[in-house]
Amino acid sequence: MKFSSREDIEAPADFVFEQLCRFERFERSAMRRGAEVQRLDDIPAAGIGMRWAVSFEMRGRMRHLTLEMTEFDRPRAIKVISVSNGIYGEFLINLMALSPRMTRLSVSLDVSPKTLAARLMIQSIRLAKGSVSRRFKQRVADFGARVEESYRSA
Repeated sequence: MKFSSREDIEAPADFVFEQLCRFERFERSAMRRGAEVQRLDDIPAAGIGMRWAVSFEMRGRMRHLTLEMTEFDRPRAIKVISVSNGIYGEFLINLMALSPRMTRLSVSLDVSPKTLAARLMIQSIRLAKGSVSRRFKQRVADFGARVEESYRSA
């Protein structure tokens, strides 16, 4: 199952990429939503090999997943894979400079089940794909608006 969104942001690609690399902000955001986030590596700068362990409650059960950054192409792309009990996911972020002050942000999340239990969970999400997809697109739009605001105030 795949979710994707595209957002044009009024800020240079380098600035948008730097905002994407503020991983502490994303960690805090997940924690505010009730997730437990633990950094598993000790890499000082953003790059390939960064890893996180994330635990959160979904549909009445605790879910655990491991995230690992597998691609880091400044200022064009970031790819993070996630592995959990039976579900494999790829989170891909691409940036394209449309002009010196305009950047297109493309975000996709592709999840695939590897076990029967995971297939059942993905099927239940598929039934609500419309609302889940709207929330995904809204989060990407909110991120774009925050980046534009940061760029204007910098």
